[in-house]
Amino acid sequence: MVGDFYIILGDSAIELAQLHSDSVQLIVTSPPYADQRKKTYGGIHPDDYVEWFRPISHELRRVLNPRGTFILNIKEKAVNGERHTYVLDLIKALREQGWLWTEEFIWHKKNSYPGKWPNRFRDSWERLLQFNKSKKFDMYQEEVMVPVGDWAKGRLSNLSETDRIRDESRSESGFGKNVSHWIGRDKVYPTNVLHMATECNNQGHSAVFPRQLPEWFIKLFTIPGDTVLDPFAGSGTTLFVAREMRRKAVGIEIVPEYVDGIEAQLETQLQRLI
Repeated sequence: MVGDFYIILGDSAIELAQLHSDSVQLIVTSPPYADQRKKTYGGIHPDDYVEWFRPISHELRRVLNPRGTFILNIKEKAVNGERHTYVLDLIKALREQGWLWTEEFIWHKKNSYPGKWPNRFRDSWERLLQFNKSKKFDMYQEEVMVPVGDWAKGRLSNLSETDRIRDESRSESGFGKNVSHWIGRDKVYPTNVLHMATECNNQGHSAVFPRQLPEWFIKLFTIPGDTVLDPFAGSGTTLFVAREMRRKAVGIEIVPEYVDGIEAQLETQLQRLI
């Protein structure tokens, strides 16, 4: 442990007990997908995945602040020529635990290269499932606004009468269908599709987040001083991004080599500050 940076070696199902209840503002994690990472994580069969994850998600719900958010990066797999339902089954199981399945983001991998199988093409997207403990949670939407874009120049310069009389938005943050509300704005709220390239330098890990991914959710759901948890820390990307953004970072990782790598990287960063 170094100040605002805490990495734990061990199994999340066990080590999460070290954390206080309601102490975490944001959980961003990507557990090993079904039947993958067998050499490092053993590989969980899709039929067994829900039962494997259930005690972990139970503990995650305990440690999450009532106004906090849980973001789960996960992806289905094909079994015997069809998509297995373990992700859908997991969503249902988490809802039965008391989680609210609030939103689903899609991570579009911009640099995914082509591929073809007998009955499908290569995936270029993954799920980012949002769960909460209550309907009222902290969310700072203005922190992730994006430029309007060139499309608006022509669209907003030639508004029809219909554009000006369409329904107003029922939400505080939206524009509704009244397109004239967009005039004079240089930024707008993003969609739930995140266009981000995958990480090409895997840093000794088989599945590394792009830094922009945890950064985006940390901006959206936390403020400086909040605690961010990754219970499958891997190479520590989420932890280092959180620390750089002045959040407290807590990680759990079961592979000793990965923990050693995180600690070495942290030590290097600290030496640069001396």
